[in-house]
Amino acid sequence: EAEREINTIQRSIMFATSTTVIRAPSVSTATTRRSAGVCNAFQGSWRPGADLPKHLESSSLPGNFGFDPLGLGANDERLKYFAEAERVHARWAMLGCAGILAGELTHPDVFFYTAPTTVDLPFNLAGLAAFQLFTMHWVESKRGWDLKNPGSQDQDPVFSGNKLRAHDVGYPGTVFDPMNMDSPEMRLKEIKNGRLAMLAFVGMIMAAQVTGLNPLAALGQHVADPLNTSIFGKAVVIPGQSIVPSCAIPDTVTVQGVTLPAGCFLKGLWP
Repeated sequence: EAEREINTIQRSIMFATSTTVIRAPSVSTATTRRSAGVCNAFQGSWRPGADLPKHLESSSLPGNFGFDPLGLGANDERLKYFAEAERVHARWAMLGCAGILAGELTHPDVFFYTAPTTVDLPFNLAGLAAFQLFTMHWVESKRGWDLKNPGSQDQDPVFSGNKLRAHDVGYPGTVFDPMNMDSPEMRLKEIKNGRLAMLAFVGMIMAAQVTGLNPLAALGQHVADPLNTSIFGKAVVIPGQSIVPSCAIPDTVTVQGVTLPAGCFLKGLWP
């Protein structure tokens, strides 16, 4: 009887051990696959079948699809600069697009393109421009030094008790990430949405120049008559002839008695 009990215990131990050995690799493999999927910066070629540029093969940049047809990032320092520039422009574009759409939803009668000229400022426009020039120059210079020498700007120059923790360039975290959302997945989502926002902002500006409408109003016009209200319905370019719309933006605007140039970009493309 005692021998049977010992055999039963041994079989139980062997079964538990074998189960552990079998199950452990599956969890480890799944974790490894997820980690590889998250940490692998290369997301696939932007053009199927295209060779990956040598300088992007080992790049850990989020959203790396191997897109650099002109080889602008072949130099490591230039690649870091372009990555930071893209990141900053992407964040500004996301804020800009959100602001334009929010403004139209709350004040659909205000044309976002010329709205700043109608604001009754409590201070002089020249003073505002000077203040913005000074503050933006200060912030951008510190960002530039941090790009050149990572971590050199983490210490508060006035309140020495305030210091950012160690971080990657462009991702300071701490007070700039109050919800602690920084992760490889979020960095990838940020740059993807930022790239879409940059394209969307250009689209909003060009549509405003052609239609004189806010983006949602222009979208509604297109939905109401999609065949005649589109990029192809507004302009036609054929060899020897071009039919283009007129610019819906005034050539100049006046703010506090100061006349500023406005009009449309790429004036040579307009009649």
